[in-house]
Amino acid sequence: MTHDSPPIALHIPDADLEPEPLDPAQVVSGAPEVSGKVVWESEDGRQVRGIWQITPGIVTDTEADELFVVVSGSATIEVEGGPVLRVGPGDMAVLRAGDRTTWTVHETLRKAYAITR
Repeated sequence: MTHDSPPIALHIPDADLEPEPLDPAQVVSGAPEVSGKVVWESEDGRQVRGIWQITPGIVTDTEADELFVVVSGSATIEVEGGPVLRVGPGDMAVLRAGDRTTWTVHETLRKAYAITR
């Protein structure tokens, strides 16, 4: 979907998501599974809006510039050299490009996000 696509509305809690392979090197503990759906992307690919979900476990990541809102589930996000963020339903978080994070997902987390690359 590009910026020429018509406006849309989705009910995030039951939106259908597609499996997204998780690099095994990112998994610290458990067997987390990731799924997602891009609902809008700019022509140049720098702006992305979507839904993302991860099942319980511990994973590492290097972040993009991102704002997200948790719809369901909970996690603790440790930012290397920074704060520890605890997020659950209704919480908004902002991550910076290059932040190295460790996500401890306590219960399957679903979020709506806006990323700038």
